[in-house]
Amino acid sequence: MTEIKRQRSAGFDNSLMSSSLALHDLIAGSNAPIAAGAPLPHRKVLRAWLAPLSGKTTAWPLLLLAFDYALLAATLAGAVLAPNAWLQLASGLLAGLVIGRLFILGHDACHQSLTPHRRLNRWLGRIAFLPSLTPYSLWDVGHNVVHHGYTNLKGFDFVWAPSTLAEFAALPPARRVLERIYRSGWAPGLYYMLEIWGKRMFWPSRSAMPTRRAVFVWDNLLVSGFALAWLAGLGWAAQATGQSFAWLALAAFALPLAVWFALIGFVVYVHHTHIEVEWHQERQAWSRAQPFVSTTVHLRFRKGIGAALHHIMEHTAHHVDMGVPLYRLKKAQAMLEHMLPGRIIIQPFSWRWYFSTARRCKLYDFEKGCWTDYAGQPS
Repeated sequence: MTEIKRQRSAGFDNSLMSSSLALHDLIAGSNAPIAAGAPLPHRKVLRAWLAPLSGKTTAWPLLLLAFDYALLAATLAGAVLAPNAWLQLASGLLAGLVIGRLFILGHDACHQSLTPHRRLNRWLGRIAFLPSLTPYSLWDVGHNVVHHGYTNLKGFDFVWAPSTLAEFAALPPARRVLERIYRSGWAPGLYYMLEIWGKRMFWPSRSAMPTRRAVFVWDNLLVSGFALAWLAGLGWAAQATGQSFAWLALAAFALPLAVWFALIGFVVYVHHTHIEVEWHQERQAWSRAQPFVSTTVHLRFRKGIGAALHHIMEHTAHHVDMGVPLYRLKKAQAMLEHMLPGRIIIQPFSWRWYFSTARRCKLYDFEKGCWTDYAGQPS
């Protein structure tokens, strides 16, 4: 009996080794691009292409975090100390953009892709999330588990999920107006602030987040304490400089946060809303569609803007393998686009394209697999 078990075990080990060698050979021999009509390789193969780019370092992310916090301190100081109101508002606007940079570092840390150290990533993520008032653990659930686990699967992924014509018609009139505002192209920040941050992250209700964990409370206390300290600092600055507290709260608190909400709402919208981006209702069809490639957009900007946003726009590579750190995403995206010609949605950014997309992508017809306007006409 022992000999039979040994032979079976040896046979299993040989079979496993053969499968591993076959996968290795497939990867090793996959230097040539995959033809457009050929089946899309398994996700393991795609990730293996990116494996050389998934190595992480510690010093560079720490330097990036320190640099971005220094930028935030400088822009907030400008919002308080600049010699005229317009320069104060300009500094507040820049502070909102820097909050976005810090958030992207926190986003990577939450994916455990910023440094090689899990505990350090958790603390760096919390630190980087503070200026955006983002509770780390709730972002982890909503983004890592739900969004990345079920990207563009209706009923699971709730971020910018489109309604059908029948669903839209059944909404109360006030809600239909709000949905029209959200998808007008002018209010992505309002959508994110109310529907994502307000409902699901910052002290979420039990209906929005039925699961109750102590870490959710602690993370919300952390960001709430940071917000109060921020406002208290502005109160002290107002008294020290002889300015109105209300004015400084507007220029150095409300405006940066409004810019941040607009930025994150815009980024999430353009990553997953495009005339070629697919949404699904059936889980099996969604799985067959290889959603990590077909449900996201590589939005190309003019030189410099991508780097200013820590390469978060190289988004297909991020969805294929969340383990690739942001400081290697550009190379990872280039690798995928070389290996999968014609498979990845690549869109040069322009405001004309953006508002055209907002005009054409209002609702979704799941039977026809296409976006429609509010009358149900296919785009």
